[in-house]
Amino acid sequence: MTTVSKSPTTRAAAPTGGGPDGPSTGQRVLGGVVKNVRELSVLPGLAVVVVIGAVVSPAFLSPANLTLILRQSSELGIVVIGLTFILLTGKLDISLESTVGLAPMVAAWLMIPAAVGGLGTEISPLTAIAITVAIGLLIGLVNGLLVVKLGLDPFIVTLAMLILLRGVTLGISQGKTLAGLPDAFRYIGSARWAGIPAAIWVTAVLFVLAGLLLRYTSWGRALYAIGGNPEAARAAGIRVDFVLITAFVAASGLAAFAGLMLAGRLASVTSGMGENLIFSALAAAVIGGVQLTGGQGRIIGALMGVLLLGTLTNVLTLAGVPTFWINAVYGAVILFALLVGRFGARPGVR
Repeated sequence: MTTVSKSPTTRAAAPTGGGPDGPSTGQRVLGGVVKNVRELSVLPGLAVVVVIGAVVSPAFLSPANLTLILRQSSELGIVVIGLTFILLTGKLDISLESTVGLAPMVAAWLMIPAAVGGLGTEISPLTAIAITVAIGLLIGLVNGLLVVKLGLDPFIVTLAMLILLRGVTLGISQGKTLAGLPDAFRYIGSARWAGIPAAIWVTAVLFVLAGLLLRYTSWGRALYAIGGNPEAARAAGIRVDFVLITAFVAASGLAAFAGLMLAGRLASVTSGMGENLIFSALAAAVIGGVQLTGGQGRIIGALMGVLLLGTLTNVLTLAGVPTFWINAVYGAVILFALLVGRFGARPGVR
């Protein structure tokens, strides 16, 4: 009678070497540290930027300026949440920035009088808010169906959608700014709760909900599974097509909501609203450790990326640095994040 498989020596050998029975404790700990190296690397970077900001301007650490940083980062943060959902699946949606502009533009066009550039239908503010979000959801649904059901390349599809939506936005507004928005439509972007802008509260709640969604729901776990190996996820019984489409829908819905907040903050809707926002969103996600290839990344890392970019922009602005140099710094930060994240993508360390 053979008893080799039950011997203590045989059972102990596999874990030690990370064999078929699983990785050793040391490997699991190392994997956990390496996997999160991007997220950990954001904190010292953020600390350095804060120190530089304090040196550049005595007003940097004032409560008013710190609140300003959080307020101006709110719309970007909401877009990053939606983009993270899509990136985790290994897909991409660069049309989110145009959704930020188009959704509130259509709502404002339907809401304000014809004398000030509107269509003249003068719908109620609550209806306009509903239309804003609905437009975002519809755009996401179209993107999702084109990518998932027709098998089109997500980059090309969303690039075409970005151009299309931007053209529609310009056509509706005739290149003008639509102002005179009712207070109810601007509320979420202009109100203050307990002395703090409501947009900051809302963004914080959305980040918490997104984190819980990714960690504790089957939908959130499915995003990681699809990004890791879509065929294996399908074989495991995950409704891959449904999850992918809903990820696009959720991301576009969030982008439309971000546009609503931005319109409230600006008290108007401009024809170029949201332009180039996708580059900042991608930068924040990459800096925060979200892998463009899918399957890796956490919402806390994305939040850290948003805070780093928001703080960096504020410091450069206080220092009087021109906008085009700010964009150059963004590019340098992304390249640095990619180099750091290279160590988190080694084969065998997941």
